[in-house]
Amino acid sequence: MLWLTWRQHRAQILATGALLLVLGVLLLVSGLRASAHIAGHAPPGCPGPAAACSDVNTTLYQDYYSPVFLVFGLLPFFGSALIGAFWGAPLLAAEFERGTNALAWTQSVPAGRWLAVKLGVLGGLTALAALVLSAMVSLWLPVFRGVIGDKSMEPGTFTITGVVPAAWWLFAFVLGAAAGTLLRRTVAAMAVTVAVVSLAVPAVFFSRDSYAEPVRAVTGDRLAIYDSGADLVREAWVDPAGREGAAPPADVCPPPPGMDARSERAQLLKDECLIDAGYRIAVYHHPTDRFWRFQWTETGILLTGTLAVGGLAVTRTLRRRN
Repeated sequence: MLWLTWRQHRAQILATGALLLVLGVLLLVSGLRASAHIAGHAPPGCPGPAAACSDVNTTLYQDYYSPVFLVFGLLPFFGSALIGAFWGAPLLAAEFERGTNALAWTQSVPAGRWLAVKLGVLGGLTALAALVLSAMVSLWLPVFRGVIGDKSMEPGTFTITGVVPAAWWLFAFVLGAAAGTLLRRTVAAMAVTVAVVSLAVPAVFFSRDSYAEPVRAVTGDRLAIYDSGADLVREAWVDPAGREGAAPPADVCPPPPGMDARSERAQLLKDECLIDAGYRIAVYHHPTDRFWRFQWTETGILLTGTLAVGGLAVTRTLRRRN
């Protein structure tokens, strides 16, 4: 069965391996070039928050970090969709479509064992590929830590590091297999898989803040919390008496005459005036030390979904073999 699995799915395996190789080279070149730029142009103590680091920080971010991260920022959706469409959907749909299931499942290997090996081996490979990708990104990010800080809780970074990528790719693969056995047409199964993934990604993304009660910090310097890499949930103003509201009274600290109240400068001056008047900001956030807690929470959610659709795929396939 292992040899048969390799022969039938080597195109997907080799294509995914090649894609990982290309992405790894991209990360390696970006990291080496950024390190060379730091060695040749960065003042002592840079990159970092000091004013002297401004130019080198901007160059590192715009030329070496941002273009590469833009590619990887698309992977939470496109990576899962591709795995589900090209690994999962054809797994059973192609057998039904070609009629080869009648031959494959009447030989010495029972249908249950055929399914177990196929789903187990290919599912394991998809999870392994995602973990390799996660490890490569995790080794690349520290090169830019002085520029971007700790972005582990930032949604784009969170979804492509840790164990969450493996859970997403495994979910998409099993989802594709379930769609294949339900529809028995490869193209239709691919389309349904991509559609469901496109709905699941934002659904999980927008529910992530509910994994735990956010921490409430009352401060006059919200930037310190932002710079720590925390995931912001919401803000509120706290008046000198300790009462919390969405905004301070309109008659407190009006904008200077002749200045547009909506401008960034006017808002900055108003915030400074409110702080001087005794107002504070309640920042509800998830600190970076919750990274692994959130990683395992999201992984558990996705694995639960994987088991549900996997059970559906197996049950449906065994009941409708022909």
